[in-house]
Amino acid sequence: MKQVKTHLSVFLKGIAMGAADVVPGVSGGTIAFITGIYETLLDAINGVNLSLLKTLKNEGLSAAWKSFNGNFLVALFAGIGFSLLGLAQAIEWLLENEPIKLWAFFFGLVLASIIYIGKQLEKWGPGVFLCLLIGTAAAYSVTMLPPIGNSSEPLYLFMCGMIAICAMILPGISGSFILLLLGAYQPVIEALSERNFSLLAVVGSGCVVGLLLFSRFLKWLFVKFKNLTIAVLTGFLIGSLNKIWPWKKVEQIFVKHPGTDNEKIQSVLEFSVLPSSEYKTIATYSESGEVLTYSNQDPQLFWALGLVIVGFSIIFILEFVATKLKKNV
Repeated sequence: MKQVKTHLSVFLKGIAMGAADVVPGVSGGTIAFITGIYETLLDAINGVNLSLLKTLKNEGLSAAWKSFNGNFLVALFAGIGFSLLGLAQAIEWLLENEPIKLWAFFFGLVLASIIYIGKQLEKWGPGVFLCLLIGTAAAYSVTMLPPIGNSSEPLYLFMCGMIAICAMILPGISGSFILLLLGAYQPVIEALSERNFSLLAVVGSGCVVGLLLFSRFLKWLFVKFKNLTIAVLTGFLIGSLNKIWPWKKVEQIFVKHPGTDNEKIQSVLEFSVLPSSEYKTIATYSESGEVLTYSNQDPQLFWALGLVIVGFSIIFILEFVATKLKKNV
């Protein structure tokens, strides 16, 4: 019964990670860190190596399964997969129809995550401050990059999966945003919505390869330079706030399937602005994707503030629950 509760808990944490990974700007790695399974996840992934074959040959399947914490990985990735398939359409709809409210909620989540992860720093010093600044500058710079285009080529999507998964397991770096920068976010989110499992298998294969390669390096960093690594990750979170700031002024867009029933508009170049009473959004645009004029839009300050508070509170509720569970183990 205790094992069932543990696996259910991991499954639910996987659902939370999957929900975070769907949205550009939020990292599933952040959720893993907050819920206390981050290093367990790295250990389990690093357990999948060549020595596993030796264990399988000499000690059997059961010993090999336990050596890389197979039950944990199955429960976690089942939750992530369930969330990705179940929430993709909802997140896609919210991004298109309620972007301010959605980004406000996630802004609160990440803001609280900065405080939570920052508290894990054991001591402060010049090196920690430098790593914090480097992480902040790096993440902020990434959020200012425009997407490079769109591609549905299998090999390209495989490579995108390899790169994006590295970001997904880093607290503060959004794998979905990396996909957006690489022009692969739209094909992947559409594949999730339409249950295009052949395309998802290509991206997933890239994710597996990238995960196995990058997790070892990340684990080494945590063993050798844990405090400095946490400082960089905290900086990543701070820098990523620019991407998920709810109020944006769009300067350039990309129109997919123009003139059809499936026409979709995607921001290519945008800047964070203050939510004044005359908050502006796109009104008209040219065929090349250049914004021509703007019109006023309700900045939804009341809703946004409320959802920032809700998102902020959820992190500390998760921390409280995780602490209680640890005490009861």
